[in-house]
Amino acid sequence: MKKNWIGYITIFLSILLILIYQKQEGRFSQLFSNEPNSLAQEDSTAQEKFLYGINVTDFTITEGRVTKNETLSTLLSPFNIPYQIIDELAKKSKEVFDVRRIAANKKYTVLTAPNSSKAQFFIYEPNPAEFVVFNLDSAYLYRAEKPAQTRKRTVGGKIESSLYNAMVDKGISPQLIDEFADLYGWSVDFQSLQKGDVFKVIFEENIIEDQVVSLSGIHLAYFNHKGVAMHAIPFEQNGQLTFFDQEGKSFKKAFLRDPLKYTRISSRYNLNRFHPVQKRIKAHLGTDYAAPTGTEIRSVGDGTVIEARYTSANGNFVKIKHNSTYTTQYLHLSKIGKGIKKGTRISQGQIIGYVGSTGLATGPHLCFRFWKNGKQVDWLKESIPPSEPIAQANLQAFNQKKAEGIKLLAQIDPSVDDRLLASTTHAQQD
Repeated sequence: MKKNWIGYITIFLSILLILIYQKQEGRFSQLFSNEPNSLAQEDSTAQEKFLYGINVTDFTITEGRVTKNETLSTLLSPFNIPYQIIDELAKKSKEVFDVRRIAANKKYTVLTAPNSSKAQFFIYEPNPAEFVVFNLDSAYLYRAEKPAQTRKRTVGGKIESSLYNAMVDKGISPQLIDEFADLYGWSVDFQSLQKGDVFKVIFEENIIEDQVVSLSGIHLAYFNHKGVAMHAIPFEQNGQLTFFDQEGKSFKKAFLRDPLKYTRISSRYNLNRFHPVQKRIKAHLGTDYAAPTGTEIRSVGDGTVIEARYTSANGNFVKIKHNSTYTTQYLHLSKIGKGIKKGTRISQGQIIGYVGSTGLATGPHLCFRFWKNGKQVDWLKESIPPSEPIAQANLQAFNQKKAEGIKLLAQIDPSVDDRLLASTTHAQQD
């Protein structure tokens, strides 16, 4: 009997030990099971999605393009936004972004929170670089810039037909082509380029979503025209950054070479020209630039407007006195620029009107006239004095900068594709 009791006690203790062990094991397994859960949570955090600086994880995202005549109200009406909120946003937006400027084909995004039929955010992109966030819950809005990448490029090429085509083929934007043409405008006649002429340029551009949105300008440039090499070296003198050639002569002139950004000359100064409208021999005392209607016209130099009006022959025109020696006139404008009137002070490069065909004109073009000492002269044959050359005191520093620049330009092979010198990404803060 005693032996039986000992057996029962042994069995009981064994069962008790097993239960204790299982309980402890459960605790340990629970502890260990927490670790993968933690990792899963971290993975979940890592997978969070952000858009326009907003955590849009689990949000419903609706993207679209503004169609013609759409407004903030019509864009938001399908997303259950009360009119009072829309009206409040419209009133608040004037200082940030006037909603009346919402334009067709611009991108917008609507964010709707989980388990809600009412949108929480409306984002509008007025241009590739910026966006406006409308908080539809609090009727609050702000404007911000997208993260941008700055890319430094070197490009070289040979002319086959025109500088414009050669540069476009190399992926260079029209804006940089304009800058290059302005830089060499007084050194190179772009109307008489030769096949085989060579260009090289080092510049920076700002990229957002694979699109060039702006340029920081030309860093170095080179042009070989008819066997003559012309290096453009930037150097700061008298507090102003100016390009100089390899001999220390400034590229900057009192006047821009052309009143239109990179265009074509359709008719030159000619004392014996047959007038296409009046059908008679009549001197053509200007230079005609062919361009589409609406093309911007810029003043070639600083000065003061002395006439801005319409006549039956000249059409809409602007006349600018630059100094006691030089005066310019711009004829056949489709319209005169805003604020341009007699007495207006004008700076070099300022837009003064737009190409048209008003007055005695057979088609859209600009007739540009140039006076020197009160007499109309051939603009294309005038020698305009340059700005101040490199000062003697700056010669050593300039020669060092020139040697570095020429070395960099010499490394560019115009027969191969351009290479990326550097690339940095920077994000704009709200």
